[in-house]
Amino acid sequence: MNSTIADLMRRNLLDVFNEPDPERRGAAITRTYAEDVVWHEPDRVIRGREALAQRATELRVQTPDWVFRPDGPVSVNDDLGHLGFQYGPAGQPPVVSGMDIAHCKDGVITELYTIVTEARQPS
Repeated sequence: MNSTIADLMRRNLLDVFNEPDPERRGAAITRTYAEDVVWHEPDRVIRGREALAQRATELRVQTPDWVFRPDGPVSVNDDLGHLGFQYGPAGQPPVVSGMDIAHCKDGVITELYTIVTEARQPS
């Protein structure tokens, strides 16, 4: 399957980081990222699919009732994708907002940057 950059950006947010089922999340990771993907978070750099899967699981454990929501459409420029997001408890205002920017090649994400633009304390 040859995924578009827009597909990859939505899958990254919704099928990987929003997916509670480890098997479905693992399958989405395999379809979405290069084996040697590099993910830049605000406080760390994750290298490889396995480490990305572990970190996605950690986030789910830390905030099990929180969900990611797209914040606007996917933007694409050449081999870069951008998708804004909101993150917080389901059915409540977001606690975190930010964006993912990804470099894509051969139908997968090779490098991902997560930028947090706002974070406030949950009420």
